[in-house]
This record gives sequence, structure tokens and C-alpha cells, in this order.
Amino acid sequence: MLLFVIVFFPAFSEASAVVDTTLHPSVGTTVLSSDKSLSITLIGKKQNYSALETSTRDVDVRSPKSINIHPDGTKYYVNSLEGGKTVVYEAGTDVKLKVIKHAFTEADSLLWSEPSGLFEFTHYMKNLNTFWGKPVESAFSHNGRYLWVPYYRRSYDLNAQDPSAVAVIDTQTDSIVRLMETGPLPKMIAVSDDNCYVAITHWGNNTVGIIDIFSDSPEEWYYVDCVTIQHKLTLNYSLTSVVNRDIGSGLCLRGTAFTPDGRYLLVGCMGGKGGIAVIDMSDFSYLGTIYGMMTNLRHIVIKDEFIYLSINNKGYIQRTPLKLFYDAIERLRKGDNELKDWESCKVAAGARTIGITPDGRYVVAACNFGSRLVVVDTQSFQEVARIKADSFPVGLDISNDGHYIYTTSQGREGKGGNCVDIYRIDY
Repeated sequence: MLLFVIVFFPAFSEASAVVDTTLHPSVGTTVLSSDKSLSITLIGKKQNYSALETSTRDVDVRSPKSINIHPDGTKYYVNSLEGGKTVVYEAGTDVKLKVIKHAFTEADSLLWSEPSGLFEFTHYMKNLNTFWGKPVESAFSHNGRYLWVPYYRRSYDLNAQDPSAVAVIDTQTDSIVRLMETGPLPKMIAVSDDNCYVAITHWGNNTVGIIDIFSDSPEEWYYVDCVTIQHKLTLNYSLTSVVNRDIGSGLCLRGTAFTPDGRYLLVGCMGGKGGIAVIDMSDFSYLGTIYGMMTNLRHIVIKDEFIYLSINNKGYIQRTPLKLFYDAIERLRKGDNELKDWESCKVAAGARTIGITPDGRYVVAACNFGSRLVVVDTQSFQEVARIKADSFPVGLDISNDGHYIYTTSQGREGKGGNCVDIYRIDY
């Protein structure tokens, strides 16, 4: 039997005192925003916590970590972390289209790219490509043709200290067409706006892998570098006893975003002193870390000339104009690493994934400890609405037409979770 590691909620970065008891809001729950500009209604769910609720039951929803709506709006993908699956649903009907299993043997050897030489196995030496993977986050490339899904760890790697992997799903067939190595314990993944690079952030050892994806052919993609942020961790944990890898994992690199011009890669640090690490994409060099925002930064989104951050434990959204951040990067080159011009809005504890409506008018935050979705008006930068979510929400995506929000509730400490909530926004 495989051993499982309960590693979702690091003590200093993704965990805190739980505010609410476990919540399972009913389909039909509705709230009206304080300014009456919109209403949000819970219109559906996929859950695996109650066998009695047969209309919404789906046993493939197991500790869902993240969710991604296809750019054409026809379907959405749910990464069931502990289930080792990506579940594909039709948008609108919520009919399950396919279950993609992240399990591999030597028979899948043709899926693997050539080793890059950047990632070294130091604890496991046999049957390295026979495993099942735990899908974490994901991101689309090539106008939605491909979905990239990194694995928290390979199943045999008890404490996530050797290289993991990333799968590439062809969304035309919803099948895995490429596998590539990664560093230990990858979590976040981002694709540059010009579709030239993929960045995979390794929570496990303070590094970021960068892949050239300029070609339309997966066989031609390759690693260009693995960049160290401040210092690379040396990993030497037990091979038989479970260690909580979400504690003591250095900077706990998380939120990752390319600037719109593709010049820089920004990586948020949930651990340590916090801050946003900056990588110059012209030569893949680490320029330094900019401080001044709140610590325990979880997610980064760039939209309409602003950088938005979610601050996990304290439950805030912060933002600053992109121009000011560019100015801060220039000062960083000269040794000044402070940017203090951040606007802040209190949401609810455990602010995890954030999304922004296509028109840029609203920011929506999945607030884990509060078991809420919170909506912030970007004009006033004030909260205008909140609605209950199945405890404890972590992943979130907003449809390209701005009318639907999909969330994942992963659960924690045996409570809540195992649910996908589907909301409709009426303006």
C-alpha cells in the first residue's frame, strides 16, 4: 500500500486557526453585493463527502487542489490531488467527460523528454518513471491546446525530496502527450503571455525551472535553466518516516507570474521574510527580492496595469501599479529592495487563489479559513460581497465571459473539502 503524506497546510504559510466549522452551503445560496451591482448564486457542485446527495456525488473528486476553465469556455479541469487524477467536465452541463489518471510505468517511456541534466536523483535510483503523481496547479499554453500539470511528488518519494514531474495534456484528446522532469515539490506553474516560456516553481528547494515552449511541437520543448532564489536547499529527509515538507521548506516559493512584456518572472515567497523574487528573462538571472508588501504572500495576478497579491494568513488582497513595480526592479538593480506603495483590502483569513473578472472590475478571493468567496471592487478597492463556500476553498477560476466562478475545496485535517463549487454572477 502506498503511504500518503498530509502536506497541504504548512504551519507558517497555509495554515491557521479555523474560523468556521465545516460548511456545505446549499445549491441556490445567493448574495447581493452591498452596492447592488451584482449577485452571486451557488448553482451547482461536484462533491465526494455525502453518498446521500446522489445528484452531485462524484467519487473522482478527492482533495481537489485547483481548477482551470478552458479558454474557449467549453470545459473545465479539476486536479484531484490525492486521487492522482485530473477530471474533465463539460461547462454548462457539468457532465464528466473524462478522468485522466496520472499513473505511469516503463511502458510510458516514449512520453518522456530527454533528461535536462538540471535535476539529480539522490535518494531513489530504480524504477524512477514508475509512479503515480499528485496533480497540484495547472496552466494552459498554445491558446489552450495544452494543459500543464505538475506533480507535488512521485508516489514513491515519501518526503518529496527528489525530482518530481510535469504532465502535458492535449486538450483536444484530453490525454497526456508529454512528461518532463521537475525539481522537488513543484507547486505553481505559469506561462508567458507570448507563449515562449513555462515556469515551474519548486516549493521544495527554492528553485524555478524554465522551459522553452516556443515550438508548437511538444517533442521540441526543453529546459533552458533552473534558477535558484537566494539559496538552494540541500534535501536529506527520511526514506521511511513521514516529514511535513510544508514546514521548513525555505522560502516556500508559490505565486508565479510573468510580466506582460515577458521581460521578468515574478515569484512570491510565502516563507522567510516574504517578498517577490525577480528573474530577468533575458539571461535567466535572479536579480533579487523586492520587499514591502505583507508577508505570507500566496498568489500573484497581473491585470490592467496592476499587480494583485493574496496574503494568506492575514486575509488581505494587496495591489500596486505595474509601473511602480517596474521602477522598483530598476532600484533593485541598484541595491534598493523596498516597495512600500501597496494598497490593501481586508477579505477573510486564508486568502488563497484570486481571480479577476475579464473587465477588470472585480477581484474574487478564495478564503480558506473563512470558507468564503470574497469579492472586491477594483474601483474602490473595497469588499462588496461575500458568499459561503464548501470548507475549505483553495482553487478558483473565472470564466472568460465573467459569468461563472469555479472553486475547489480541498479540505484540511479531515474536515471539509472534497468539493467543487460552481457559482453564477449576474451583473
